[in-house]
Amino acid sequence: MITIIAAIGKNRELGKDNDLIWHLPNDLKRFKKVTSGHDVIMGRKTFESLGRPLPNRTNIIITRNKNYKAEGCIVVNSLEAALNTATDANPYILGGGNIYSQAIKIADVLDLTLVDAELEADVFFPEIDTEIWKETSREDFKADEKHEYNYSFVTFKRK
Repeated sequence: MITIIAAIGKNRELGKDNDLIWHLPNDLKRFKKVTSGHDVIMGRKTFESLGRPLPNRTNIIITRNKNYKAEGCIVVNSLEAALNTATDANPYILGGGNIYSQAIKIADVLDLTLVDAELEADVFFPEIDTEIWKETSREDFKADEKHEYNYSFVTFKRK
């Protein structure tokens, strides 16, 4: 089972200037809990925005640069190679935009944080086609002193 995990805004915004565009501590805690112990697959820019390999996870980085090295990570040159390298039965795709666009065609689950905000972005999540994806669970949360925006944890499964 291949799972895409992402936080996206109302217009499918993902980030700007290789960084997140909001700070939602509960989303970060949930991300850590859900992905720990799993293989995580990400593009080079996403990895570099993190600054280090994510602990308690096998980090697989996709880049076209055949000479790219990242200590503590597996580096491959395509999504297909990343999935073939993964030893986990449920790897998580962490982005960025180009990787999401490729992965949404083959993923089984979308594990999304939908952020109730419209912010400036330069990277976007692909369209979620309701002919293909069915919402199977949702938890809604209101903005509070630690979370500037309302947000929802939503799971979609391929029909």
